[in-house]
Amino acid sequence: MNAHTLRELVPGPAGALEVALDLPTSEPPYRGLALVCHPHPLHGGTMDNKVVQTLARAFLQMGWRCLRVNYRGVGQSEGAWDEGRGETDDAQQALLARAAVGEPLLLAGFSFGGFVAANLAQRLVQSGRPPERLVLVGPATQNFPVPPVAPDTVVVHGETDDVVPLQATLDWARPQHLPVVVLPGIGHFFHGQLPLLKSVVLRALQSPT
Repeated sequence: MNAHTLRELVPGPAGALEVALDLPTSEPPYRGLALVCHPHPLHGGTMDNKVVQTLARAFLQMGWRCLRVNYRGVGQSEGAWDEGRGETDDAQQALLARAAVGEPLLLAGFSFGGFVAANLAQRLVQSGRPPERLVLVGPATQNFPVPPVAPDTVVVHGETDDVVPLQATLDWARPQHLPVVVLPGIGHFFHGQLPLLKSVVLRALQSPT
């Protein structure tokens, strides 16, 4: 993401995983570790996706260490597509490989990455280490069974999303009484609107829950 990004390989469930770690410009102690999950790997999704990087920059600005990971079969990560199951395993392994004992966690995901992040959040809750917050941007609620999430989850969706229709996310959120931030006139990839997305996420996370 910048000249100071630390890129390395860590052991994963299906072989080596390529990860990238960025540190805030503020001095330690940091707020915790944030993991941003990327879009569908069979449709060109990688950890260098512009929406993923935008989310990472927002979290860095708030003082979080920020981790990104290429799922199996993407970039230098070994393995092959596993329909979401293995990709969630990859995200979990990358997070646990870089999280300090007791360090606060934040999870985020864009599109298919929203499905991965929501599933990982559910796993962490079951393990007794729930994330402090969860951020889902254009989550893939139409094509993947995104699980229920915590009531303070930040959900952002473009009004004119032609990849994941807004209605699909509203139908998913409605039974949970979960608010959805709708950005008028904006599509799935937030073309030309990444600064707006960043500011919306920052405001949502900084407001009282």
